[in-house]
Amino acid sequence: MNLWHPVDRALWQGRDDSAEAPNALRLFQTIHNRGEFTPQRHNGNIALLGFECDEGVKRNQGRPGAAQGPDTLRKALANMASHAGHDRLVEMGNIRAEPDQLEAAQQALHDAALACQQAQMRTLVLGGGHETAFGHGSAILDAFPDERVGIINLDAHLDLRHAPRASSGTPFRQLALHCDAQQRGFHYSCIGASMAANTAALWDEAARRHVTVIEDLDVLNALEARVLPEIARSIDSYDRIYLTIDLDVLPAAEMPAVSAPAALGVPLALLLRIVEPLCRSGKLQAVDLVEFNPAFDRDGQGAKVAARLAWQITHWWQW
Repeated sequence: MNLWHPVDRALWQGRDDSAEAPNALRLFQTIHNRGEFTPQRHNGNIALLGFECDEGVKRNQGRPGAAQGPDTLRKALANMASHAGHDRLVEMGNIRAEPDQLEAAQQALHDAALACQQAQMRTLVLGGGHETAFGHGSAILDAFPDERVGIINLDAHLDLRHAPRASSGTPFRQLALHCDAQQRGFHYSCIGASMAANTAALWDEAARRHVTVIEDLDVLNALEARVLPEIARSIDSYDRIYLTIDLDVLPAAEMPAVSAPAALGVPLALLLRIVEPLCRSGKLQAVDLVEFNPAFDRDGQGAKVAARLAWQITHWWQW
């Protein structure tokens, strides 16, 4: 597998309570970790992939450091208790970008995610910048060419930039062009977008692409009236759902460890209310968590928040 690297087994360690009871287990004790990239056909397992890349963040004039995110999040996940669903996690290693080689890294992530999907696995990708979304999202589209795939982005940013080169600000425009090339619909919803963080040109592009946008203020003030009905509509409308979560959708006080901390943001408790019905829908095909940057974390606070989000998604994920 191009640009693939195994994960250091030392990352998966924690407190051992197994002498207390047979089910007194933590994720480091239940994750399947063979130290190789060998997707095996199993309709129920979740392939855990890391994308060690912040080349897109650099191109987008952001704060680099997200390439270290996947392994830091693994450390935070390892010591969490293992409950129903967590034993489906299969460690599939990392795709590691080379300097200024974003496109090659996105292609390698695409190929890895596609191989896992074709083996009837779901994919959980730990980024990396939001350039992760093009590699991962295009793999889901390619895995299901004859199905309606809904793309749901929980994010302060629309990430629909026009730019001469791909970056962390372009992935959804790239996915739109990918859909155009396949002559299929581009079904994109962005929830949590900040008007203060997106120029009028980006809002115009969203309108031109018929993107469903729900602003951060509406999430905070009208969750029941606007957001949850939109989630229900998506579940009813699409055959498969790809969920991508930019951690900068969270308030800076909860998530300081991102390239662009949110002045307002959507608190984790509300975010989980959005995520839960998607996880329980039976249609959630793939998830990624992106933009975590351990260089700007405070006492591991951001890592704990992101890991809890990944933990909860895995626990709720049904199909």
